[in-house]
Amino acid sequence: MAEFKNLILDVEDEIAVLQIARPKALNALNSETLDELMVALTEIEARDDVKVLILTGGAIYNKKIEADDPFRSFVAGADISEMHGFTAAEARAFGIRASKPFFKLQNMRQVTIAAVNGFALGGGCEIAMACDIRIASENATFGQPEVGLGIIPGFGGTQRLARLVGMGRAKELIFTCDVIKAEEAYRIGLVNHVVAKEELMPTAKEMAKKIISKGSYAVSVAKAAINEGFDMDIQNAVELEANLFGVVNSTHDKTEGMGAFLEKREAKLTDF
Repeated sequence: MAEFKNLILDVEDEIAVLQIARPKALNALNSETLDELMVALTEIEARDDVKVLILTGGAIYNKKIEADDPFRSFVAGADISEMHGFTAAEARAFGIRASKPFFKLQNMRQVTIAAVNGFALGGGCEIAMACDIRIASENATFGQPEVGLGIIPGFGGTQRLARLVGMGRAKELIFTCDVIKAEEAYRIGLVNHVVAKEELMPTAKEMAKKIISKGSYAVSVAKAAINEGFDMDIQNAVELEANLFGVVNSTHDKTEGMGAFLEKREAKLTDF
């Protein structure tokens, strides 16, 4: 396993917890952190003993990090101190650099859950949106403040936000730079659940365990069907689903799952 300067990775009971750990910078994403994320996510995706990945900010789960307020920041954004002197070409390259781990989160076979504590602004909101599911602590805040700095979201924010909350709400949030609280993020569909701070990681891990109890291969195929079909027209998307439905019907888990249902017993699902 690779060693990281800005991340902490723990794996237990088929759940990987990946923490972004730059507390002095409020976990802001710089080039080094983005590169480490790509390495870590590639390693996690290759592991058959990991079924769900929980991504969170540093210090709320592992006491290896010290911070005045461990719930203060998930990811406060991209690192402005690095970006300040960018040329147009360098800024474009920075956006593409971020897109690689973000697409890995979106498309890797494992389910990805963002456990969002504190600030999820700019790149923090964008990396949360790249995950399959978002759970927010009650003190979490979300926003895309980039136009107030004379730029635009560059890590997928103009695209993923509109897909999650609709074009009108996405435009309002991006154009006004408004920062919204967790309950409002839940109301508009940006997050799946809002919980008390102390319940954030237990809730994320309980959801992870529930997902793991299902057919891991079927979950990964369902994820691919949703992702790949989302931008297709409905006819081609349903055909994609039918094709993948055929694939999963050839697995051990299908035989075991349906057999257990008919025999009124608990299924023992193993495929990934």
